[in-house]
Amino acid sequence: MALPGDGIGPEITDVALKVLDRVVELVPGLDVTVDSHDAGAERWRSTGVAMPDETFDACESADAILMGAIGLPDARHPDGREVNGDVIFRLRFALDLFAGIRPVRSLPGVADTLAGGKPIDYVVVRENVEGLYASRTGGTNVRGEVATDTIVITANGTRKVSEIAFGLATKRGGRPLDGRKMVTCVDKANVLSSYAFFRSVFDQVADEHTDIERDHVYVDAMTAFQVQRPDHYDVVVAENMFGDIISDLAAATVGGLGLAASADVGYDHGMFQPAHGSAPDIAGRDLANPTAMVLSTAMLLDWLGERHDDKAALEAAAKIDAATLKVLAEGTTVTADLGGSASCTAMGDAIVAALDGQA
Repeated sequence: MALPGDGIGPEITDVALKVLDRVVELVPGLDVTVDSHDAGAERWRSTGVAMPDETFDACESADAILMGAIGLPDARHPDGREVNGDVIFRLRFALDLFAGIRPVRSLPGVADTLAGGKPIDYVVVRENVEGLYASRTGGTNVRGEVATDTIVITANGTRKVSEIAFGLATKRGGRPLDGRKMVTCVDKANVLSSYAFFRSVFDQVADEHTDIERDHVYVDAMTAFQVQRPDHYDVVVAENMFGDIISDLAAATVGGLGLAASADVGYDHGMFQPAHGSAPDIAGRDLANPTAMVLSTAMLLDWLGERHDDKAALEAAAKIDAATLKVLAEGTTVTADLGGSASCTAMGDAIVAALDGQA
């Protein structure tokens, strides 16, 4: 299932699907069928509904969802919320996509953002369906004078996302600093009881994984450590809002959101999308960086491969990842945000060519 969405969404989705089509041709035994549906702010403007029920039903029935970019800054509900939540949050909450997985790594050919130049390779796991965002449509606004939203932390939700984090740590090679496998809980347990509760449940899960070390960091300190010592981290887990913030900061440390792939997954469903927005200022000009979208497509195949024990899907994911890194490393066919002059389409064609070079 593909939801190209708004702004640059259709452009980067076209590139991702071209890459996907080519890897299907190259990997024996891989069969992928993609149905595209219209959802997003432009549809809301024309029909009043960002995602009709039939599109949601199609997403629910799909093996996985590939999303381009949803939302436009001026497409908002009367209370000020952007309508992108009608799609993204509906899918996250209704399909229980409770874990937002944001890999962060130094990429070849991409200039270091941080002066220290320390190697970066960690994963932010964001709790997706609770936290402060759980009250997204349930807050109060009293006479335009007092507004409140309530944070929601449950033992079950915290346990599930913590288990995902420890599971990822088991499969990874540890933190760049010294190879130690570690899960870091980011919270504000020194101030708010809700975060102290989040930490206590995290620790219960950590007790069950004695082969993985645990760590705790307050969120304000974490934003400093992400800049000063990013090589100290392997897997990081956080409540919804904190995970949202630190994952974007993490992306900035390795070159920006244009390089940031992401997955929203649960036990039964998975949605994959770049972490960046719809960039309406460059929409339709073939200028967008397709890297995050292409790497999200690789994550989709990897997730399907793990889920269904499908070696062809796993091979295809690895091929897309390697081809994308090759294009970045060469730096001759990259978009302007990476210091090049290539169009979105041309960079996508270069990734396809790099795939062909693997054959």
